Amino acid sequence: SDVAKEAGVPLSDFRDLFPSKGAILGAFSRQIDQIVLKGHNEDLQDESAKDRLFDVLMRRLDAMRPYRAALKGVLQWAKRTPSAAIALNQVASNSHRFMLEAAGISTEGPVGALKIQGLVIGFTQVVEVWIDDESEDLGATMAALDKTLDRGGKVIARAEDVQRLTAPLCNFIGGVMKFGAERRAARKHHTDAEPAGAE
Repeated sequence: SDVAKEAGVPLSDFRDLFPSKGAILGAFSRQIDQIVLKGHNEDLQDESAKDRLFDVLMRRLDAMRPYRAALKGVLQWAKRTPSAAIALNQVASNSHRFMLEAAGISTEGPVGALKIQGLVIGFTQVVEVWIDDESEDLGATMAALDKTLDRGGKVIARAEDVQRLTAPLCNFIGGVMKFGAERRAARKHHTDAEPAGAE
């Protein structure tokens, strides 16, 4: 009701647009996504994955700048309310999937899921620094982001190594399970096809 009043919108209309606080924040997050994605810079294609993602996330912080005070309140709310933190994690995961894709970083498979969740956690920590960073050049924020991406890059590199090493075994196990399922299905089909009373 406070948000509807501040926006000058009847509560009944507001209810149709946003059935929950999570829906409000989801819409806000999509708005920020649009700003970042429309400002996508193709000139960075030859840069490293880390540099491309750094640029995308700094553009995200620039887009969030007018809402810094409100976002500080949202973070405090999430820390006090576990259910809110879970809901916000889903909203952030959806956004950061697109941030990674904008940086040319794959989000497919188990390692992709690890990248998304890792970025959600890491960027949240960076935002906490950014909220209190009043410097013109955002030096503390950029240092925190650089450190976060370095740390995340090392974790992902190890995860990708493990995936490469275990891929042959996983493929073999998958093949064996598929073969067994096909054999069982063939036996069942043969049994079902036999006439009643057949020896």
